[in-house]
Amino acid sequence: MNILKEITPLTSSDCFTMFERVKTEFDFPLHYHEEMELNLIINARGARRVIGDHIGEIGDIELVLVGSNLPHYWKTHQCTSREIQEITIQFHKDLFEEKMLRRNQLQFIREMFEKSSRGILFSRTTSQQLSTRLKKLRTKNGFDSVMELMSILHDLSISRNMQLLSEQSYSNVQPTYKSNRIDKVMEYIRDNYDKPIELSDVARIANMTEVSFSRFMKAQLGVSFIDTLLDIRLGHASRLLIDTHQTIAEVAYNCGFNNISNFNRLFKKKKGCTPRAFRDDYSHKTRVFI
Repeated sequence: MNILKEITPLTSSDCFTMFERVKTEFDFPLHYHEEMELNLIINARGARRVIGDHIGEIGDIELVLVGSNLPHYWKTHQCTSREIQEITIQFHKDLFEEKMLRRNQLQFIREMFEKSSRGILFSRTTSQQLSTRLKKLRTKNGFDSVMELMSILHDLSISRNMQLLSEQSYSNVQPTYKSNRIDKVMEYIRDNYDKPIELSDVARIANMTEVSFSRFMKAQLGVSFIDTLLDIRLGHASRLLIDTHQTIAEVAYNCGFNNISNFNRLFKKKKGCTPRAFRDDYSHKTRVFI
């Protein structure tokens, strides 16, 4: 099954393109595109966002940055608004040249772009603060418009309480870590997530005691070893639910879960819905075959 690849109107000669719409429903199917996308949605409470393997209901305002080639769409769901406002900005993933992004002053933008491979939901406060500037961006032209977009991206990159949406294991972009020990452990988990993995296994790879490694991993990643392993397994499970016809039980066992009831419980706790409901949200009704 394939997801619609959108050919955006952004040309190689332009830095970005912008759309502003007022509509009564969301009707564009699940899709992806090379360009990065910043999407501001106002007055659509009860609608549902789908970003990678993330599904969530939105409030009355939200601002999301979608990375290159990350599948996404919004669906009307329970939204009853007859005046949904949407501002979409699409820009090339190399808007900032790679060498330029490596400069110290652009560190936060670089890190935000890396995180966008999972989709970023900005806080309500940030969305409200930047909504006026996003609306006014259309009134600017040429160099001024590019500088304003870059300024907006900078302000987003240093904003607080941004939320990563899709699981890391769903993305094809794997992060690098500041610790070689964590790099080796994460590589081992990614290669063996479908097999039994114990704390003693990864502690041995890191050449640390189990207690020391648990503290070290929590300090480095902000989450425990068990939560990290669970997120990776659920990310792979989400992709199998979307991209294959494997049964729920087959998906569970192929992702390292040896108990179907436990898999269903953990999946619902993390995703807010059962594996079957998650698969149904990616049904043929939201697919476009090319």
